[in-house]
Amino acid sequence: MPYFLLRLEPPRPTFPFDATEAEKALFQEHAAYWMARAEDGRAIAVGPVFEPGDAADPAKTPAKTWGFALVEAADEAGAVSLGAADPVIRAEAGFSYTAAPVPSLILRQPRGAPSLKS
Repeated sequence: MPYFLLRLEPPRPTFPFDATEAEKALFQEHAAYWMARAEDGRAIAVGPVFEPGDAADPAKTPAKTWGFALVEAADEAGAVSLGAADPVIRAEAGFSYTAAPVPSLILRQPRGAPSLKS
């Protein structure tokens, strides 16, 4: 089954550092949603990304924060539907996802699993 990278863009560049109480509560739902997707096997990895800006010229290249979900889905429409069902999207709180195919992936084997080397 194919893999896709979902990139979650925040509602503003300063998020999550200035998140409101309502946004914090919504993010608890967001985390629970993705935890359930990890448990059912559709999400491989999910988390925030803190992308540094240019320390010498932060106005030119500011730091960015965004989220990612590496998912397994039958096709891009299936991956997009996983993002669309996220509570932060359903709440229409200014978040948005983009999806990109991941054509190949090397996955770490669980500790203690037999080696893939022959």
